[in-house]
Amino acid sequence: MRTGRRPHSRRQRQRRDYIWRELCYFFLYLGAAVLMVLFLIHFVVQRADVYGRSMEPVLYHGDILAVDKATYRFSPPERFDIIVFCYRMQEGRYYTKRIIGLPGETVQIIDGFVYIDGEKLEDDAGTERIEDPGRAGEPVTLGEDEYFVLGDNRNFSSDSRDPDVGNVKKEEIIGKIWFRVWPVRR
Repeated sequence: MRTGRRPHSRRQRQRRDYIWRELCYFFLYLGAAVLMVLFLIHFVVQRADVYGRSMEPVLYHGDILAVDKATYRFSPPERFDIIVFCYRMQEGRYYTKRIIGLPGETVQIIDGFVYIDGEKLEDDAGTERIEDPGRAGEPVTLGEDEYFVLGDNRNFSSDSRDPDVGNVKKEEIIGKIWFRVWPVRR
């Protein structure tokens, strides 16, 4: 005697189980991918945009950069690294500059040239003579966790010479410039 309902065939059950299993895997992989992206964004890499002319001719207004946030967790910043750091005078604003002075050093600008602990700095990035030494006209001694930064376009940069920027503390550094994402041609 028939009841009007056809029992599911074995093949239909297998198909339904297969679809259910594939959907579970899809959402599992999607969740893992989202977690991986969040991890990368929070701990490893961040996007930064360049505004202004302070890092020309290395970086130009409108460049999009990838910032390596992990390196400085394992090793200290080095001289001539290009970094992104928080501008303490305005929340949410970041600066991109080159590290010139390291912790414990004394930086001074004399006759347009940078001196570190009394020795003239041989620096290929800043080829122009500095017109305004700012606060570095007098010796600036850096603390244990402080860095002195300059823009490559030395006469058009707001950097450690400016009291509003000053010495950059290690905890203010977001990371090191890894590579230029856009424009690709540069």
